Amino acid sequence: MSSAHTPTDPHSVTVFVVDDDDGLCEGLCDLLESVGLRSARFGSAEDFIAHWREEMPGCLMLDARLPGMTGVEFQEKLIRLGVRMPVIFMTGHGDIPMVRKVMKAGAVEFLTKPFDKEEMLAAIRHAFALDSAQRIEQRELSAIQARLATLTPREFEVMGHVTAGALNKQIAGMLTLSEITVKLHRRRIFEKMRAGSLAELVKMTEKVRSSQLK
Repeated sequence: MSSAHTPTDPHSVTVFVVDDDDGLCEGLCDLLESVGLRSARFGSAEDFIAHWREEMPGCLMLDARLPGMTGVEFQEKLIRLGVRMPVIFMTGHGDIPMVRKVMKAGAVEFLTKPFDKEEMLAAIRHAFALDSAQRIEQRELSAIQARLATLTPREFEVMGHVTAGALNKQIAGMLTLSEITVKLHRRRIFEKMRAGSLAELVKMTEKVRSSQLK
């Protein structure tokens, strides 16, 4: 990786170009930076993995036919690792089965070299927006999980019944508790979860449940 195209701020939004063609990488990074976009280039998937950190926002511009680990194999590895950075594929030798495979796996775009500048910039803007939305979603999920961790086992149990729509009297009967005790648990749950309504509490628990199914 050339230090000339390594962003000094790891938290800056960056286009990470992964291609073994030094000339193309140099020209592409120069073009990106000429329109105000930060870039960093890597000659292989392995090189990118060695430098990547979860807090680095942006998108990947990935050559589909890299030496060693191919771009398609790299995308599959990113998915296994849980890396959600948006991927834009680029290649001079694309074929329909490959395009279908990478798009089905979540690629943002598949650009054929030489590609149109405006088409590329549109794909990057879309990828940046997607990455930002995913990071906001992950921060919200992490905050909810942190609040869930503050609940006692009994509060967690009561919350399950509350979000299922059970009334305090019904919960008291199911858990052999007094209705007053259920009300106290319920109030603490709403306070700890910072939920202003039952609908908001249900939405939080659904968000966590959905993330566990992915």
